[in-house]
Amino acid sequence: MSRWVRRAAAGYLALQAGKSAAALRAAAKAPAAVEPADDAIAKVVVVQPVLSGDPGLEDALRDNLIALDGARFVWLIDADDREAHRVVDQIGPAPRLEVRVCEAAPDGINPKLAKLQPALDDCADDEILLVLDDDTRLPRTSLGALLGGLDRATLATGLPAYLPGGTVWARLVEQFVDNNAALTYLPMAPVTINGMCWAMRVADLRAVGGFTPILRNLTDDLAVAGAVLGGGGTICQTASPQWITTTVPGPAPYVRLMHRWMLFANLLLRRQPPATVGAISVLHGVHPNLLWVVLVGSLRSRRLLPLVAVLGGRALLLRGLQRRIYGRPLHAPVLSLVSELVQPAHLGHGAVQRTIRWRTRTYRVRSDDDFAPVPGR
Repeated sequence: MSRWVRRAAAGYLALQAGKSAAALRAAAKAPAAVEPADDAIAKVVVVQPVLSGDPGLEDALRDNLIALDGARFVWLIDADDREAHRVVDQIGPAPRLEVRVCEAAPDGINPKLAKLQPALDDCADDEILLVLDDDTRLPRTSLGALLGGLDRATLATGLPAYLPGGTVWARLVEQFVDNNAALTYLPMAPVTINGMCWAMRVADLRAVGGFTPILRNLTDDLAVAGAVLGGGGTICQTASPQWITTTVPGPAPYVRLMHRWMLFANLLLRRQPPATVGAISVLHGVHPNLLWVVLVGSLRSRRLLPLVAVLGGRALLLRGLQRRIYGRPLHAPVLSLVSELVQPAHLGHGAVQRTIRWRTRTYRVRSDDDFAPVPGR
C-alpha cells in the first residue's frame, strides 16, 4: 500500500507541476494586459444579458460602467424581471448606455442567445461585440488583452477568477474556478470559450451567421466556439483575468451550480475527438483521484509524509501560478482541498442527472441542442 501511495503522490505532483509549467508558458505568449486606446474602446459594444437573483448585480453593473468608460453598453433585461428593472433604474441613465427589454424566448431556444441576436443586429460591422456576464467585472487592461487577441484570432476570450464569497458554499465555487481555470484554459489549444467574457469583431461574427444558427444550443459558450472553429476561425485564450462575484447561500444552490457546470463539461466532451477526450481526461480528471489515493492511503497506513508532501507541493504550485497569472494568490488551503476532492462526485452527478436548474428556469437536457423546460418547475 505504501508503495502505491508514494507513486500516487509522485504522479500527482508531477502532473500538477507539468500543467503549471504549461499554463505559465501559454500565459507568457498571451496578449499583454494593456490600457486600450480611446479610439479602440469607443468601438467596443459591451452586451450584458441581465437577470436578477444575485445581490451583487447592481454593484457589478455599475463597476463595469466605470472601468470601461468610453465603450457602448447594451443591457438586455427580461420584460417580467421586475428586480432587474429596479436595479437598472437605480443605476440611472449613463453615457452610451442602452437598456433593451426582451420578451421570453420560446421553448427550446437558448434565452441568452435569443437576447444577443437583436443586439448584434444593431451593431455596425466595424464594431467589436463584447459579451460579458452580469456578475463579471472586466478590468480595463484585461479588455486591452482581449483587443490584442483579436489581432491574432477570430475570437478572444478571458480567464475567469472569483472574488471572495460570503458563504462557505460560495468559497467552494471560488476555489474550484480559481484552482482550475488557468490549468484548464491555458495549456491546450482552445476547444471552447469562457462564456462569461469573450469578444469578436461584428463583421466576423456575422460571417458565421451570428447567433441565429445556434439558438437551439443550450451551452452558448460551446456553441459559439463550435461556430467559430467550424467556420475556419481561431480562438485566442488570453491570460488576463476578469473577476466574478456570485452569491451561493447554501448547499442546494452550490450542488445545482456545480451540477450544471459538470453537465456542460459532459456535453463538451461528447463533441471532441477521442484524442482530445483522452488529453482532457488525463489533465483534469486524474488528479482528484490520485489525491484520494494519497489521502486515504496515508491515513490508513499512518504514514503521513506522502500526504504532507502532496499538500505542501500543491499549495506552492497553485499559489505560485496564481501570483503570476492573477497578481495575487487565491488559494485557501482547506476549501481548496475539499473542492478538489468532491470533483469526482460532481462529475458523476452531471453524467447521470439530466435536469438542471438555471436561475429561474428548469430544463431537461437530452443533448446540447435538445432541451426543454420542465413543466411546473
